[in-house]
Amino acid sequence: MAVPRGSGAGHSCFWTWGSLLYLCYLDESGTGQTLNPAVADSVPVMVIGGFTVPENQVQGLVWDFLELKKRFRPELRKLPSLTQVVHHEVKGEALRKSFRRQGRNQRRMAHGFLDHLINILERRDCTVMARIWVKQDGAQNDESAMYAAAVTTLCATFEHYLAERSSSGIAVLDSRNPHDNTGNVHCVTTRRFGKDEDRLPHLPESPVFGHSNTHIGLQIADLLVSAVLAPAAAVTYAADLSSTNVHCHPGYRTVRERHCPRIGKLQHRYRSTTGKWAGGVVVSDARGQESAGKLFAPVMTMRRDDGPLTGVPEQVSPRDLATAPPAASPTS
Repeated sequence: MAVPRGSGAGHSCFWTWGSLLYLCYLDESGTGQTLNPAVADSVPVMVIGGFTVPENQVQGLVWDFLELKKRFRPELRKLPSLTQVVHHEVKGEALRKSFRRQGRNQRRMAHGFLDHLINILERRDCTVMARIWVKQDGAQNDESAMYAAAVTTLCATFEHYLAERSSSGIAVLDSRNPHDNTGNVHCVTTRRFGKDEDRLPHLPESPVFGHSNTHIGLQIADLLVSAVLAPAAAVTYAADLSSTNVHCHPGYRTVRERHCPRIGKLQHRYRSTTGKWAGGVVVSDARGQESAGKLFAPVMTMRRDDGPLTGVPEQVSPRDLATAPPAASPTS
């Protein structure tokens, strides 16, 4: 069980005996702004999500990802310090632009990067979770409430995951601004420290905040959410906007077909007390009331020119060669 111990004024650390500490990194993509079908860049989905990783895999995860960044951006190999490599981010937004390009090589490079990123998550015993909001045309949304509800749901999933392993964990959110940060975690704080029964006993602290240019975990969460789940969800649940909305670009279909089935196998899904499936990636679809199963169902229509990876240099480290097969889990 995790026990907090002071390590000086203003600091604390968590020591574990007999179990691992788990980290959960969460980021967001999209906004709660009203969806206007007549506006080409109006955002049809809002996604909050990320992944978990056990403490004994964190160092390997970080070094694998830094190596992947240097392979994807060879100029990073010339930087004089590790700090500069960490600070240089490969953003999900940049990959989305590559998926929309006419040039085949740019698309293949971007897909290859995600292929290797998912390899790392599989190998490092990571799980994926997210809350996806699909917006209805013209409807007003409460973005603050949506974000807070998503964080609450994801922390509940994380709590269940930790309880199964008799472990403790810390959630790290990408920092936005002080006002939003407070509102986003207040509901979790009250569940954790309120007078009523503690509903998150395996989370010793409310979610904390970090900056993506200093946290590798947040950089990976950004790529999962912004380069995979958000574009795949938009083209899946708002397909009727694909001819007019940049966020539903037809090129994103390959993102869903190629990467989402693998992401689906990394979910932590479980039966709730009512017998329904919970956890993993949850979709709230106000347009067509479709389930998350549609996002992860295998579709054998991959474009040939987006096929096997050739755009990313070959591996130079044996730790990047073997992919551990993920355990099967329900995706409905």
